[in-house]
Amino acid sequence: MMRLDSQEADAPLFGDDEDDAPTRQKKSEIKHPLATFFHLFFRTSAILVYLLCEILSSSFIVCMVTIILLLSCDFWTVKNVSGRLMVGLRWWNQVDEDGQSHWVFESRPATSRKVPTNSESQIFWLGLVVCPVLWVIFVFSTLFSFKFKWLAVVIMGAALQWANLYGYVRCKVGGKTNLRSMATNYLGSQFFKRAMAKQGP
Repeated sequence: MMRLDSQEADAPLFGDDEDDAPTRQKKSEIKHPLATFFHLFFRTSAILVYLLCEILSSSFIVCMVTIILLLSCDFWTVKNVSGRLMVGLRWWNQVDEDGQSHWVFESRPATSRKVPTNSESQIFWLGLVVCPVLWVIFVFSTLFSFKFKWLAVVIMGAALQWANLYGYVRCKVGGKTNLRSMATNYLGSQFFKRAMAKQGP
C-alpha cells in the first residue's frame, strides 16, 4: 500500500554533497547548459516525433518505440538530474523495512550557496508545465479523431510528464503540504475577501 508522505531518507541531503567554496553566479546565467539542454531535448523530441511520425516513418511500431524511449529518457533525466541541478529540487520513492512505500520530496536548503539562477528556473518550469499540457491535448485529439492505435502512447506521455510535474510541485510547496487543502484554503480566503469587500462602505 503506498503512502504519500515525506520522511527522512537514507540518501544524502543537498547540503551534504556541496563543497564549502562560495559560488558567485549571475541570476541570468545558465550554470548547467548540458542539463538545461537535455531537460528540453527529450520531451520536445518526443512531441516532434509524434507530430511528424507520418513524415519520418511509415512504420507505426518504429515511431511508437522511439516516442516511448524518448519519454523514458526524459522522465529519468528530469527526475534525477535536471531538477536537482536547475532548481534544487528532487523527489523519489523508497521502501522501508516493513515494506511500506514512501514518497520523499526534498528541496535544497535556503542557506545553500548553490542558488538556482532565474534563467534555469524559468526554463525548467516552462518545460515542465507546457509539455504535459500538450500530451493531454494529444489524448483528446486522439479520441476525437478515432486514432485509437496512438491512445496508449499519448496516455503514457501524459502520465510520465504529469508524474514529474506533480513531484516537483510537491517539492516546491513542501512535501508535507496537502495540495487539496492548499487549494481549499486559497478559495476560502478569496471568498472571504470578496464577502468583506461587499460589506464595506
